[in-house]
Amino acid sequence: MLTKRKKQNEITKVRLHESDTGSSEVQIALLSRRIEEVSAHLTKNTKDIHSRRGLLGLVATRRKHLKYLEATNKKSHASIVKKLGLKR
Repeated sequence: MLTKRKKQNEITKVRLHESDTGSSEVQIALLSRRIEEVSAHLTKNTKDIHSRRGLLGLVATRRKHLKYLEATNKKSHASIVKKLGLKR
């Protein structure tokens, strides 16, 4: 689970302006962080099927956000993929 401090750190890395908390870039960064944490949980708890299903939902949501960002702002899409180390 993301604590307030972890969440705030992720937001400050990719935000567009001072009060930005809901842009596509921020949402993608937060989803990526949650995906990393759930993946780490699943390496320890391989039989946790409910978390695996949640992980698939997170990945699908992030994919949709990335697709939207690519369609609307290619430059921003390229920068967020580079910052987060995502491969497309």
